[in-house]
Amino acid sequence: MGLSKWLLSVALICVSVSVRAEPFVVGGAQSPQSLSPYLRILVDEHRSLTFRDVVESEFSGRWRTSAGDGANFGFSGAAYWVAVTLHNPTASPVELVVRQDYPLIDYLDFWQPTDSGSWTQIATGDRRAFDTRPLNMRDFIFPITLPGNATRTYYLRYQTAGSMNIGLSVSSEIALLPQLSKEQLLLGIYYGGFIVLVVYNLFLFLAVRDRAYAFYMGYAICYGLYFGVHNGVSYQYLWPENPWLANQSLVALLGLTLIFGIQFVRTVCAGPQLAPRTDLLARVLLYALLPLTAISPFVSYGPMILILAILTLVLSMLFMVMGVLSLLGGSVSARYFLVGWTALLVSVVIYMLKTFGLLPHNSITHNAFQVGALLEMVLLSLALGARVGEIQRSGYLDPLTTLFNRRHFDERLPKEFASAERNGTPLALLILDLDHFKVINDGLGHVRGDAALAALGQLVRKQIRKPVVACRYGGEEFAILLPRTNRAQAAIVAERLRHLVAELSLEDISLTVSCGVAALEQGNYASAIQLFEAADAALYRAKHTGRNRVELAPRNPEHGATQRTFVAATS
Repeated sequence: MGLSKWLLSVALICVSVSVRAEPFVVGGAQSPQSLSPYLRILVDEHRSLTFRDVVESEFSGRWRTSAGDGANFGFSGAAYWVAVTLHNPTASPVELVVRQDYPLIDYLDFWQPTDSGSWTQIATGDRRAFDTRPLNMRDFIFPITLPGNATRTYYLRYQTAGSMNIGLSVSSEIALLPQLSKEQLLLGIYYGGFIVLVVYNLFLFLAVRDRAYAFYMGYAICYGLYFGVHNGVSYQYLWPENPWLANQSLVALLGLTLIFGIQFVRTVCAGPQLAPRTDLLARVLLYALLPLTAISPFVSYGPMILILAILTLVLSMLFMVMGVLSLLGGSVSARYFLVGWTALLVSVVIYMLKTFGLLPHNSITHNAFQVGALLEMVLLSLALGARVGEIQRSGYLDPLTTLFNRRHFDERLPKEFASAERNGTPLALLILDLDHFKVINDGLGHVRGDAALAALGQLVRKQIRKPVVACRYGGEEFAILLPRTNRAQAAIVAERLRHLVAELSLEDISLTVSCGVAALEQGNYASAIQLFEAADAALYRAKHTGRNRVELAPRNPEHGATQRTFVAATS
């Protein structure tokens, strides 16, 4: 042999060795083991190679080994041939199963050699009927028998319109059963969590009748069904005879999830009020998603899932911005929403990077999306609870001054009075009235009058801290409850408020207030109404003795001797 021919032979041998991954040595009780480091992969760009072509090209330079934890190629129109060699060093045959853990493969063919030297083919995939699978499982599981002291190579062909994730593992049949039981338990807990959240929020929706709950339930139901398709559970249990539905339902459910998600986020974050520009963009995307979702079952799967995947990333970022703006606008529910959405966003980014082939396909990248989604669902449910609290509180708030309203005061006064009596602690009540408010309203107009009331409300809000309760009692009259505050302390608070109001700068309006103070001390009042009447009578004296002053009710009045004589119109 000439030198050139010898060098060429050595080069071909080196190339062959470089692409031949080491065979995987199996044991009699083989635990589940990833085959990714042992795979040899051939890319068939035109999907034209036959099985004979592939076998004959086994030692050519067209094959390459798998790198990293998994073989993930993102969206690809090519077919992928995979070869894996298993070696049994024992004298006894070993019963094994080869498992493909990503169920969204359109066409998956498996070839195994027989003792006679021929090949047995299994043609399955989620574009084929479910009963083409050797085992009735959500993943693709291929049973094989590896003879003693034997080394055999097995071939698989992958073709799919979605993301190409090759996740092969091998285990003994006995070792696979505990793993399957654990996975079924975890899936049951996972989907059970979705069902519990939906039922729980259904009851809340029936009680509250807030449309945010309806959007949440639609979002949770579609998301849960989407993951059912994603995990292969829906195809296994819901429509095993309908490959078309098994494939097209994924894109339709993802579109519906995004639609309900947009409406839920816009509602719970008060987008139209607190983030109008971001809300406008969300509505534009919503209007784009409606026809896309409607036509998704009838168009090619690959381009549609790619478009929806991109929209998922865009909407995830958009919702984060809306949540931040809502939080800055004072929304309490936005806090829970942001935490939940951050968890989902991180998992979405991880999963999308895997989908586009930028991260390997493994248990972490494959399941991060689902774990993040369930965590998000729990936190979004808490956000709904916070929203209900906000709605309830809004029923007790005066929209002009942002203080509590008369309804809240009427409910809170008897409770605070009873608590003070029970604990033997003092309770003070201040009633303030804006002086000459009728002159401001009639002379300068209702807009300027409202501005004066709003300014007074803002000042009072800045000066009080819990457990003090400030309310707009009605018109230009305000009531302030001061638990654990005696008569002398309340008088100091009243004087400070009077001075601060007089110092307010409100363009051409000079403001002053009159204030009446009464305090429950050592049982000097028999009821909450008597305490109120005492403070109101003190306010009446302040108004009629010059205004812009503080009057204190007698320390020990005669029970029942006072009555409300002040009328707001006299101001």
